Amino acid sequence: METPKESPKGYSRREFLKLSATSAAAVGLVYIGLSKFNKDGSTVSAAAASVAEIPIIWMQTGSCTGCSVSVLNSLSPNIRNILLDEIVPGKHLSVRFHATVMAAEGEKAMEELKKTAQNKGGYVLVVDGAISTKDNGIYCEIGEVNGEGVTGLEHVRNLGRDAMAVIALGTCAAYGGIPAAEPNPTGCVSVSQVFADAGISTPVINVPGCAPHPDWFVGTVATILLGGLSAVKVDSNGRPTDFYGKRIHENCPRNGYFQLGQFSKKFSDPYCMYQLGCKGPVTYADCPLRLWNSGNNWCVGANSLCIGCVEPGFPDAMSPLRKKAEGWEVNPLSVPPVEKEGTGVNTAVAAGLGVAVGAAIVGAGVAIAKGSAKADKKGKKE
Repeated sequence: METPKESPKGYSRREFLKLSATSAAAVGLVYIGLSKFNKDGSTVSAAAASVAEIPIIWMQTGSCTGCSVSVLNSLSPNIRNILLDEIVPGKHLSVRFHATVMAAEGEKAMEELKKTAQNKGGYVLVVDGAISTKDNGIYCEIGEVNGEGVTGLEHVRNLGRDAMAVIALGTCAAYGGIPAAEPNPTGCVSVSQVFADAGISTPVINVPGCAPHPDWFVGTVATILLGGLSAVKVDSNGRPTDFYGKRIHENCPRNGYFQLGQFSKKFSDPYCMYQLGCKGPVTYADCPLRLWNSGNNWCVGANSLCIGCVEPGFPDAMSPLRKKAEGWEVNPLSVPPVEKEGTGVNTAVAAGLGVAVGAAIVGAGVAIAKGSAKADKKGKKE
């Protein structure tokens, strides 16, 4: 049977989804309030809160571009919706600088970067990749000024100091990641470490993953657009708890085998893979519920291990990958102990980070059904 292109009310599918998202957003806005927040958590003027366009400077430092590729593969909303449409009612993202996808290059690209950065406190900085600090960061240069190369370290310091907020996208930006692994020849560190060393107090929200799920980034941005920084509740490692609030192990479909003490001896076995080195018991992310590749699968679903890629210290702290996690007592009949939930974004995030992430994400349309029974079921769990 051919699917009708128009609904009985005369709305196209796109118009219907947009209307639905707008209605949900109205509920979310009532819940979280209509104000926007300064770095210290205080509200700003109504004029500032009504700004429709949010400029974004996306700086890629010591990265493999995998985090950008992941976000570009966002499903709902897709990347076209994110860049060209209002992902929340009345709020439009404007990516002014992204070296991989922008049309401009050379001097024109750097001019746009400079122009956007002049709006101090009026843009969001996204950092994708670790930051090289050895020898003043000369191992990563992005553009030049007056014939002199500008290091990624300089960009992150200068742009981060004047941004309204910073999103450290991917484990490399959030915690150092693979570039910071031993022996770390170029002295790579995280965004938060750069800020701490330079005395920069701009709020940093970590969205780790190697690579991060696109929903983690889009949902975080949408939440900020709707409710300001105070709408983002984070754990002690600066991660939004709406995405990183529970251990992989708690929602893993193989958890039942763990409770029965049935462990896989080889990767083709269908049982719990803790004994093979799965880091699910010590890793916080919603991968088992959210799934990857348009909601089709995830690491454990493909008979692979969770390698703990969203955790601080990855990969060194999780190595060897095929060795079970240390410091976690295995009792097949017990539930893993629950750690005390943190409340700060490193030491620099505004006070009062707290409520309504779920309402904001629904309002942003991030939780729009993906058109299948599986996605609908997953959405209800979230």
